[in-house]
Amino acid sequence: MPADPPSSPALRASDAERDRVIELLHVAVADGRLDPVEFDERLDAALAARTIDALAPLITDLVAVPGGGDALTLPLAGTPAEPAAELLTIKERHGSVRRDGRWTLPYRLALRTAWCDVLLDLTSAVRSAPELVIELRVRGGNVELVLAPGMVVDANELSVRHSTLAISTDAGDNTPKTLHVRLVGRMRHGRLDTQWQAPRR
Repeated sequence: MPADPPSSPALRASDAERDRVIELLHVAVADGRLDPVEFDERLDAALAARTIDALAPLITDLVAVPGGGDALTLPLAGTPAEPAAELLTIKERHGSVRRDGRWTLPYRLALRTAWCDVLLDLTSAVRSAPELVIELRVRGGNVELVLAPGMVVDANELSVRHSTLAISTDAGDNTPKTLHVRLVGRMRHGRLDTQWQAPRR
């Protein structure tokens, strides 16, 4: 009787697959589905994982992983309603702009407004990458960012004149970072505020 064939070696995980699992863990802790201790444990395991078999158990209770195939297919936060754009440009004068609910974040968002009120609610948005760059060319009006715990704002590259910035760098509750929001460009005669709230269920 012929010997049983040797079992096939475990499929090696790619950097992209490891990154997708890590991003999903970030989203899960921001949504409250993982506590910080669980997040740290799974993050360490994901960073050390070399195979798909090692990655899959880290997310099986967070998202349904298609079975039977060799590839690990993971959405970042459910299936986005639309593909992520490399650049989204918002232009408005003497009006108002509001983005909220479940919308897909671009990799870079350009805000071109004059004497407008702008609200960007990121709490339930589908994240396309670990960083979102918001490039402002704003003259007059208010810009309000609504952020989920774990999102961190960096305004070091934003130039302001005759403007008010009311920005706290994070929610102050030691939540692991899930998204880095980098503000660049310039604001004149305006106000920029941030507030944190949990994602809507």
